[in-house]
Amino acid sequence: MSATLTVKGLKAGVGEKEILHGIDLVINPGETHVFMGPNGAGKSTLGNAIMGHPAYEVTEGSIQYGDLDLLEETADKRAKAGLFMTFQNPIEVPGITVANFMRNAIEMRTGERVKLWNFRKKVKEIANILTIPEDYADRDLNVGFSGGEKKKAEILQLLILDPDLAILDETDSGLDVDAVRSRRRRASLSSSSPITRPSSRHSMSLIPTSSSTERSSRAAARNSSMRSSPKALRSTSKPRRQNKQRGSM
Repeated sequence: MSATLTVKGLKAGVGEKEILHGIDLVINPGETHVFMGPNGAGKSTLGNAIMGHPAYEVTEGSIQYGDLDLLEETADKRAKAGLFMTFQNPIEVPGITVANFMRNAIEMRTGERVKLWNFRKKVKEIANILTIPEDYADRDLNVGFSGGEKKKAEILQLLILDPDLAILDETDSGLDVDAVRSRRRRASLSSSSPITRPSSRHSMSLIPTSSSTERSSRAAARNSSMRSSPKALRSTSKPRRQNKQRGSM
């Protein structure tokens, strides 16, 4: 079940370099927050700190997910609690197929065996939504994938794992414009999509700003639920809209 994510006075960095300088953030169930900032502003650092990446050290502050103190939990425990994060540059994992990776992840989170027939049926349905080949899931995880294929694999994992809180780190990078539009259009038809359906799930999207987005970033900063250094992240949030369309799943 989704819970409120509360970040207070978060300071974090890599090695001796502090990147986040006192972030305050609240994400309630059903909300989507978009974080904008130039490269190096700390967008990925924030996501990785929330997820518990061992390379990122939290030196001050707290991260609470409902009653769970995330700073006391390892990354795998945070994932089992319903948190999910995509990667800017997904790594290759030879010898493990996309399907086996996702199936094992579901079983680790739920503690229950996943019936192969039901799992394959769900993969096929979501692959059709994303307009990717059905055998996509039978390939080794990210091995030989193009940049766009890796990002589609991340979205496939997102929809299969169905997390309570999704942190999307530049998920559209590596995809051409037509692929992004197609993915959004297809996903909007699915009532089971955790990024489109009305539900208590919530998400964070981490997006780099450019000259074309700088103006909207400044506007978003006025309504920001975050505080940090002047050159750090800008944030905006919005509740989910009711999705009147129903999918086939």
